[in-house]
Amino acid sequence: MKIVILDGYTGNPGDLSWEGFEKLGELTVWDRTSSEEVRERIKDAEIIISNKTKLTSEVFDAFPKMRYLGVLATGYNIVDLEAADRHHVTVTNIPAYSTATVAQHTIALLLELCNHVGQHNASVQEGNWSACRDFCYWETPIIELDGKTMGLIGFGNIARAVARVAEGLGMNIVAYCRHPDRTLENERIHFASLEELYAVSDVISLHCPLTEQTRGMICRESIAKMKDGVLLLNTARGPLVVERDLREALESGKIGGAGVDVASREPIQPDNPLLGAKNCIITPHIAWAAKEARARLIDIAVKNVEAFLAGRPVNVVNHPNGK
Repeated sequence: MKIVILDGYTGNPGDLSWEGFEKLGELTVWDRTSSEEVRERIKDAEIIISNKTKLTSEVFDAFPKMRYLGVLATGYNIVDLEAADRHHVTVTNIPAYSTATVAQHTIALLLELCNHVGQHNASVQEGNWSACRDFCYWETPIIELDGKTMGLIGFGNIARAVARVAEGLGMNIVAYCRHPDRTLENERIHFASLEELYAVSDVISLHCPLTEQTRGMICRESIAKMKDGVLLLNTARGPLVVERDLREALESGKIGGAGVDVASREPIQPDNPLLGAKNCIITPHIAWAAKEARARLIDIAVKNVEAFLAGRPVNVVNHPNGK
C-alpha cells in the first residue's frame, strides 16, 4: 500500500512524527507539491493525503488506482468531490481538531485590539516609559469588554468555544446561523438575524464556511448597518470579507479595528488592501497551528486511514459509492 503526503510541511515542519502513517504502508512525504508536480508524485499511490494541494477532475481521471484521499484540514474545497464520486474515491476530512486553538487565537486578536499589548511593549522597549514624566501612559485607547456585545456569525464548535471565553469576560453574545438550536440560549446568549447582529454588536467575529452565499458578506453595505467603531475578527476564510471595503471602513473609523488571520489570497499578496490599513492586525493563518492541534490533526488523519482500510470509513465528506 503506497501512501503519499503531498504537502506535509505546514502541518509537520519537523516537530511531530509521521510514524502512524509509516505503519500503514510505504510512505512518501513531500514538504510541498505544485500543481505541475501532482501527477508524477501520486502516479503509483492508492492513498493520497493533502492539505492545500488541489486534486482536480483531471487528476482523478488520470489515476484510477487512487482509492482514498485524506484532507489534512476541516475544509475540503481543494477536492473535486464529483470527480471523486465518479471514480469511487473516498474523501475524508479532519473535523474539530482545532476548536480550542482557533478560539484562543480569536480572543488573542480581540485582546490585542483592545489592549495593544504588543504596541505598548515595543514602546517601553524603545525607552518611552523611562522618559515618561508620569508613572504610566497609553498610546492608544484601551477598551473594556465587560458588558459589551459580541456577534458571532456561525455557531459551530469554534464559535461556541469563543462564546464561552467571551462570557467569561462579561460579554453578551448574539449569534447568527441558518439552523439555530434554541436550547443553547441562556441569559447571555441568544440567536438573532444578521440585521440585528449587525445593529447591536460591539465586536463581530466570523465563524462560518465560505459558500457562494457568504462570499463577500462583509462589504460596504453590511458595514453600513454596523455600530460605529465596531471591532471585526476573521479567523474563518478571507473571501468572506471584501477587503477594500474593510480598509475604507477602517480608514474612516466606521470600523474601529480588525483582527484577521486569513486573506482573500494566501500567502497574502503585496497589494492586499489590508496591508498598512489603520488599526488592522494581520496574522499569517496560524490560528490552527498550535503543536497540540497539529498533533491531533495527524492522529485523526491516521485513524481515518485505518478506518478506511478496515472497511468502516469515518469523516467521509463525499458519496464514493453513489449513495
